[in-house]
Amino acid sequence: MHITLKATGTNAGMISHLLAKNPNNMYDRTEKGARVRMVYTVFTEEEAEIVIQASPDSIDLVKNSPDSYDITQYINDREFVTSSLFCTYIRGALGTALNGKPKENYAAWVAHPFALELSFGPVASDLPDAVVEGLFAPLGYQVTIERGKADYAFQLKNRSTVRYVTLSGQQTVQYALRQLLLLIPVLDNYKHYYISEEELDKLRRYGEGWLSAHPLRELIIRRTLHFTNLIEQFEQLEAAETTSEKQATQERNNSHEQVQQQEQSLEAEKQQPAVRLNELRYQAIMDVIRKLPRRQKIVDFGSGEGKLSARLARMKGIEEIWAVEPSAYAQVRAIERFAKLERHADAISPIPMTGSLFYYDEQLRGKDVMILCEVIEHVDEHRLNRVMNTIVTEYQPDVLIVTTPNREYNEVYRMDQQELRHGDHRFEWSRSEFRERCEQWIEEAPYSLALEGIGEEVEGFGQPTQMAVFTRRKELKEA
Repeated sequence: MHITLKATGTNAGMISHLLAKNPNNMYDRTEKGARVRMVYTVFTEEEAEIVIQASPDSIDLVKNSPDSYDITQYINDREFVTSSLFCTYIRGALGTALNGKPKENYAAWVAHPFALELSFGPVASDLPDAVVEGLFAPLGYQVTIERGKADYAFQLKNRSTVRYVTLSGQQTVQYALRQLLLLIPVLDNYKHYYISEEELDKLRRYGEGWLSAHPLRELIIRRTLHFTNLIEQFEQLEAAETTSEKQATQERNNSHEQVQQQEQSLEAEKQQPAVRLNELRYQAIMDVIRKLPRRQKIVDFGSGEGKLSARLARMKGIEEIWAVEPSAYAQVRAIERFAKLERHADAISPIPMTGSLFYYDEQLRGKDVMILCEVIEHVDEHRLNRVMNTIVTEYQPDVLIVTTPNREYNEVYRMDQQELRHGDHRFEWSRSEFRERCEQWIEEAPYSLALEGIGEEVEGFGQPTQMAVFTRRKELKEA
């Protein structure tokens, strides 16, 4: 992960004062568990080049230490790519430049545009080159994109999504760094932390003076904030500010009152604890299981790090839970989580088990409940019918619970139609598509079907998650 900042021309050496970094010393600190280094590779009065590099501790990343973050992908590129993690690591080292507060003698240079060249990468982005260029060209940069070719023997993909980007143009150091720290996560489209109202302030500060006129403003806002409620709050704040600027003096009091009401509304929302969608899914699944007459034996297929299994372990009436997962890393995390259940007298210990939907295991046959929570969308669509046939004809659970994203709701998240919510999703279905496939799976199987949504409902788009509950018919179970 790196950024190279180069300034040329008269007084180029002044950038050292704006960065508050002595060209004769190497900056070498540990920031949030990563080693951050800044070194000048060239320094004269007419040319200055500084390289900013961050090297996270790969052990910390997978161990989820207090100095690191919860990265839920089993195999991920966070250690290598220039992403939101990288921006977090270097932000503290660039505080003086980002805030525009060097020593008083150099304050006038904050607003001075230098001839800059900024290089950064590698960046893993799902955006096409034309859109990447469209993010930076309107800011006055000439954009150069370099990407390697993947020399595969098959035609699945012949171009790498990983790119190195170089920007050249006249810009102040403060604006250049603010633009990079805002737009690099937009390219990567993944943030390692929970996106909250704090992102509103960051978007307003770093986007000040250029974001409002940017032709891809909506894309930037959507990929920065992700959630509709935050996007709407940002739009409201911007609208209030614009209105305030345009009104005459006699209208300013009314405008101020409106802004205060909006701020009070935002403050009230902040006081409401946010419930994550993942937690809502778990609650919905547990509500279904809690009402079942038989729930002694549970199979949690694709159990991941054991979060759902650990919750079920404390439910009355459950005698055994099989936490089935193909990933060894996820199983280790699950075992650590299950060990903590020992402190609860009312909890049973889930059984971690290596397994896959593609391999039949006689041990899992005839259980009371089988759960596939956010699992099927990670299976190639053409293989899914066979998987589901194995479940309803071979495993034959009394109740099968399946949850999956509702593609229609992606529009509420301001996602493009072709976008998927996770890089490993093979598909996402609309509500009608999910219903149709569920009905197909049980055409020749003795199950009834009930469908419902999970999460906040928006008219016309449904709810973010859809859940199917398949119940094996009683007369056939007795037979």
